[in-house]
Amino acid sequence: MYYLTQDLWFPDVNEATQDGLLAIGGDLSVERLILAYKTGVFPWFEAKAPILWWSPNPRFVLFPEKLKVSKSMKQVLRNKRYTVTINKDFNAVISACSKIKRHGQSGTWITKSMLEAYTKLHDLGYAKSVEVWNSDKTLVGGFYGIDLGHGVFCGESMFSKESNASKVAFIRFIQNASYKLIDCQVYTKHLESLGAEEISRDDFLKFL
Repeated sequence: MYYLTQDLWFPDVNEATQDGLLAIGGDLSVERLILAYKTGVFPWFEAKAPILWWSPNPRFVLFPEKLKVSKSMKQVLRNKRYTVTINKDFNAVISACSKIKRHGQSGTWITKSMLEAYTKLHDLGYAKSVEVWNSDKTLVGGFYGIDLGHGVFCGESMFSKESNASKVAFIRFIQNASYKLIDCQVYTKHLESLGAEEISRDDFLKFL
């Protein structure tokens, strides 16, 4: 296991443990986060815990051309109940993501330091938010992630206050963008239903 200092580097991702843990420590500076995403690494840790850096193998991804939209979701999209925007309210999206209770987690991994770090990335144009508004113009769903600028979008977290709201955000975002690959990081049944699949870490790194 590698313990990071203030020096700006990451070990080779092939040094990660079987569950994908690569390193501990370091910081959440803009420079380190950008380096992490460009080398297939991302932070994931709970409050009051040290920073943990991951590079899982296999990697859970979605190829936009393989996006699955169920009949029921097509109906939801046709109803035009929701309006989808990009970067209209990044702060509200990441804040909502941090408050969602998730199965198997005792607390949020989007800590105050994470909020501050990703807000800086947003200010620099690296982090994007996707918002879903209902007919009352209330924010009811969305997600945020990192745009690496060469066809890869790294999804970080999503939230939904109304049924299917986060799916609407995800589907519309992919349909209206031109990414080669959406990085979903680790398996979830929710994203698998939308077409996400596992590929080897080596294949994922080729996209970076």
